[in-house]
Amino acid sequence: MISGLFFILAIYMVSITLLIYGFFRIKKYQKQDLEPKTSFTIIVPFRNEKENLPILLESFSTLNYPNELFEVILVDDSSEEKFKVSGFKFQVSQIDNIRISKSPKKDAITTAMQQVKTDWVITTDADCIVPENWLLTFDNYIQENKVSMLAGAVTYQCENSFLDHFQQLDLTSLQGATIGSFGLNKGFMCNGANFAYTKSLFESLNGFEGNDKIASGDDVFLLQKAIGKSPDKVHYLKARDAIVTTKPTENWKALFHQRVRWAAKTSSYKSNFGKFLGLIVFFGNLSFVIGFFLLLFRIWPYPIFVIFAFSKFAIDFVLLSITNQFLTGKRIKSLLLSSLLYPFFSSAVALYSLFGSYEWKDRRFTK
Repeated sequence: MISGLFFILAIYMVSITLLIYGFFRIKKYQKQDLEPKTSFTIIVPFRNEKENLPILLESFSTLNYPNELFEVILVDDSSEEKFKVSGFKFQVSQIDNIRISKSPKKDAITTAMQQVKTDWVITTDADCIVPENWLLTFDNYIQENKVSMLAGAVTYQCENSFLDHFQQLDLTSLQGATIGSFGLNKGFMCNGANFAYTKSLFESLNGFEGNDKIASGDDVFLLQKAIGKSPDKVHYLKARDAIVTTKPTENWKALFHQRVRWAAKTSSYKSNFGKFLGLIVFFGNLSFVIGFFLLLFRIWPYPIFVIFAFSKFAIDFVLLSITNQFLTGKRIKSLLLSSLLYPFFSSAVALYSLFGSYEWKDRRFTK
């Protein structure tokens, strides 16, 4: 038992070390103040977001980018109360979602695509805030590189609560794995709250065809299809000026359902590296949980568990620290308590996602 758990830990530590190496291989990008040339359509799927949408639209209004070079399409997915748009200098339109699959968000993007006239599309969520140089940074990178798809970073706007700090740690780990995998030329994950691609690429991939039976995954499945077709044209934009900020969930139940929704699509990945890494992370966290109970029932001596736990936390800390520094420029808060709780939370999410249902936007979805 001891040798088996330490063998899993060894594979886990090698995998995280590779992600750390990959993280450093992706160089930080600084915009070059090139004259803006790229035309964007920002697609925002939403449902019951009357409090968040005005904040997002206000952040669009402060963008350091010519109004004539971007437009916004809001896609209403059967909101209970209609949202009214007015008073903005940039072009913004609102359309109703046309449901054709089991995935409301994929349908919303597909619906909006029928209205898109620009070369590039960039998606974000209604509960986000974008920085003023968001589009300018994407534009500069596009001008300097031959790309058809760009994945960007997302972080949380945290209050001083343990729940928020725990979520920041969780999201930081995902962002670290995302950047690291791109640095290894094994990109398999991204976040639809900060995701850009050309309309022509979307059409050449036949959109979300092939994975429209899965409720989530409007981002990762499209990314994996694009990498399968044109890997050299899919990049990660590691730029502080392009980090989108979003809101953490308000309670533990919502967080659990959100993470189950994210985890449920892992088995459908086309990326073998993504599947392998998902399994390694799962078993790495599960081995910690098993080790904890072995200690509790005095099967493991205390020094053995301390060595096991310290080894895992040490390698995790390196990836979390460098990623958090990029995302926030601040120190990680509630690190020890979050790190102790995380293996239990992560293992429960992974196991539940294999057979359980989850709630999303006041709807229930099954795997």
